[in-house]
Amino acid sequence: MATAVLTPDQLDGQAARLHDTQAWQQIVTGWEHTAAEPTPALAPAPGPARVSDWRGMLSVPVDQLIDDTLRALPAPPPHERPLPGRLGAMLPDRVHLWRRVGQSDLRPSVHLGHARQILAEWGWQNTPYRLRNARGARCVCGAMISAHRLGYGSLDTVDRAGAWLITELRAQGWPGLIGPWNRHPGRTAADALALVDATIRRASLAGQ
Repeated sequence: MATAVLTPDQLDGQAARLHDTQAWQQIVTGWEHTAAEPTPALAPAPGPARVSDWRGMLSVPVDQLIDDTLRALPAPPPHERPLPGRLGAMLPDRVHLWRRVGQSDLRPSVHLGHARQILAEWGWQNTPYRLRNARGARCVCGAMISAHRLGYGSLDTVDRAGAWLITELRAQGWPGLIGPWNRHPGRTAADALALVDATIRRASLAGQ
């Protein structure tokens, strides 16, 4: 399956262009505002419990109700495929493209969750203009691209996830792109994970 090859600078540029569009600004405006909590209904006054009362109102046995309810529950989600091990981290991403077969698209926050897993398990690095180092550790952009290659989200989702990252960076006072933030002197793996976590929260609150 052919797929585009992105560099950190290309992902940075695409995410920045999306972030700066009027449509994106309309999407993120007011993301932190949520609907007011519903007023809880007043509980009925406590009274003597009479077990036989509510059972007498049922037209079918309680056991049958439980069985019917359990059968109506949705099936559990499929077990997520674990990340390839250390050797898989060191192999070129194109080796993992088969994992995209049959995978549906994801929300940006979910894609970022997989990118976070890559940073946590494969490691974080800040070599300038490199998606990863010889040990297979990724920069933030590299983790997002690797998540895409592993089947977690389309390239459009990667762009939108990058725009959410830039939105979070702007909120934290960083005026530049993701790459310069990642390789800024003194940056740590904990900083990278914290940025991704904050972005996941921000995108999730906006329904993305």
